[in-house]
Amino acid sequence: MSESTLEEIISFKNRHKFFVFITSSIVLAIVITTISMALYNSSGTAQLDLSRPGYKSVRAQSINEDSGFTAFSSFGELNPKVIKDFKTLYNQRTQKIKSVDAFGGDPLSPEALNFVTTDPALTN
Repeated sequence: MSESTLEEIISFKNRHKFFVFITSSIVLAIVITTISMALYNSSGTAQLDLSRPGYKSVRAQSINEDSGFTAFSSFGELNPKVIKDFKTLYNQRTQKIKSVDAFGGDPLSPEALNFVTTDPALTN
């Protein structure tokens, strides 16, 4: 290989570094997106996603219930009454969490997760 050929190869690489970087970034993004979409579909998560357009009719049947959850405002004045209210809400939530036996039985059962179904066809 002659010296001029080697200089031409190096010159070509230097001129096209940015193009190669952009192209490889796009190819990598496409590969990662393809892998993640394949996992999304194969794991069954796609069937649970009610935001998809095909599930528009089912979306109305979903239960939108906070099950008694009271949100604590992140804005406002900080005084003893607000602190007391926060501690009360915090203690209520921790009692619900402590009531579930995480290492025994079925901690992911619908009863433990407070899922309520109103459709008798869904209860077995």
